Amino acid sequence: MKSSLMKMAAGAAVLALAAFGAQAQELKIGYVNSDRVLREATPAKAAQARLETEFAKRDKGLADLATTLKAAVDKLEREALTLSEADRVRRERDLSDQDREIQRKRREYQEDLSQRKNEELNAVVERANKVIKQIFETEKYDLILQEAVFAGPRIDITDKVIKALNAQGVK
Repeated sequence: MKSSLMKMAAGAAVLALAAFGAQAQELKIGYVNSDRVLREATPAKAAQARLETEFAKRDKGLADLATTLKAAVDKLEREALTLSEADRVRRERDLSDQDREIQRKRREYQEDLSQRKNEELNAVVERANKVIKQIFETEKYDLILQEAVFAGPRIDITDKVIKALNAQGVK
């Protein structure tokens, strides 16, 4: 009895797998490599260019401040032996204050840059998701994945998404 029950269960499993296999062949599945979209699509490249333009002046300003501070530190090191103790301590304190101020400005810069990157990234992702949904609906996909361990080229629709995004132009 046990062996016949096992045979029936195995037969049912084989039938279920066969039915699933036939049904799986009818599924239309697509895969989008989100990282590639965010690297290669024109709107993503335009967003990166906007960020570089927007933050270039601040970045240069911070670099100039750091260069000025380095020059002042070098000068102090050269003149340290000829300065009085009080003058040396005062200049070291001033340089330390300048260094803290530069570090604060650098942190603010990084926070602002990070926030703007996220804003720009979210706008591109939103547009890409709309394009993906449009492809999903017009080409009658059953499933489109954006994260996968492996995906074959047959189901990769990343190029199609990038082309559609590029066709929309930069906004």
